[in-house]
Amino acid sequence: MRSGVVVAGGRSTRFGASDKAVADLAGTPMVRRVADRLVETVAECVVNCRPDQTPAIREAMAGYPLPVRYGEDDVPDRGPVAGIRNGLREARGEYAAVVACDMPFVEPALIESLFDRAEDADAAVPRLASGWFQTTQAVYRTEAMVAACDVALEAENPRILRPIDELDDVVVIEEDEIESVASTRSFENVNTREELAAAQEQFSDFEG
Repeated sequence: MRSGVVVAGGRSTRFGASDKAVADLAGTPMVRRVADRLVETVAECVVNCRPDQTPAIREAMAGYPLPVRYGEDDVPDRGPVAGIRNGLREARGEYAAVVACDMPFVEPALIESLFDRAEDADAAVPRLASGWFQTTQAVYRTEAMVAACDVALEAENPRILRPIDELDDVVVIEEDEIESVASTRSFENVNTREELAAAQEQFSDFEG
């Protein structure tokens, strides 16, 4: 079984006062846009969020065609490592695709490829030509990554790559391999109102 985990617990400080996870993107809340892109690659969806977000996100996920659960942050504002861990704790699959809620262009073909590449390893993590690891659009062996995040969280404000360092076997997917199956637009995220407006303009063309 393969799981999907959408990480939505951040404070979205660059977005303004409202929660970008449920911001309207071409008629659909952004968190749902991301979850919808995962439907054909996973058997369930877990949404990581703060408890105060849960009611609005439950509404956004109403009618989702797969089982949905919520991995709430027991201690809010501990950063993406905690969000990944808390989401993965609720995942039932041996492997899980983790995607940030602000990546509405995530490509199913890339997620499928990451699942295939992660087989018999602890993770498959994309790395762009810039050297930047895409840890919030990656596939992890669930149990191993939870344990790695637990170790990382023993440090205050752990860097996002710390859990990766704790894993025994990580497959790094370089940009040329990424581009053989999908566009790097898969990693575009929406952090500001201006980026949301740009995404609104792109979405009809993207879905077409």
